[in-house]
Amino acid sequence: MSAVATRLRPPRPQEEAVLAGWRADPASPYEDFTGGPTPGRYDTGLPTAPPGLGRLAVTDGDDLLLGTVSWHEVTYGPNRGSTALSIGISLRPSARQKGHGARAQGMLAEYLFVSYPVHRLEATTDVTNVAEQRALERAGFRREGVLRGAQWRGGRHDLVMYARLRDDPATDGPPMTARPRVTC
Repeated sequence: MSAVATRLRPPRPQEEAVLAGWRADPASPYEDFTGGPTPGRYDTGLPTAPPGLGRLAVTDGDDLLLGTVSWHEVTYGPNRGSTALSIGISLRPSARQKGHGARAQGMLAEYLFVSYPVHRLEATTDVTNVAEQRALERAGFRREGVLRGAQWRGGRHDLVMYARLRDDPATDGPPMTARPRVTC
């Protein structure tokens, strides 16, 4: 496979309508969160966006919008040292199977480790989403286990948990020694 450029940058205001349309019309079953509220559980969203929430656009070398990467905080204890970041990605079908997913998630991991004082990044994906599992592994994430019935998408779905620690070996790319450049 020839090298294809992948870049991360903040979404531009004029792209918000496109991104909203993509969210309203999921490109894969793994992005389809319709199907009604979780039975017997929360029927409304969180009252405010959680702290540590972020999103970047994924583009190619010509700045063509390919999708987004995002992150949010998760906690494993009462102190700030027990905070991790959970990442996610959504790529349009035309951008898949070209290495953009692995590169974008690897770049995001490097960016987050330089930008936030966290020790752990994590990602989950459906147990049947083998392409995303491979992309996470290429991005330096390690498989940790299965979260049974963890996600509601019109029914309960099992997820595979992946994590990358600050002191894990870097990916195939050059190590980042300075804050990564995010273009605008």
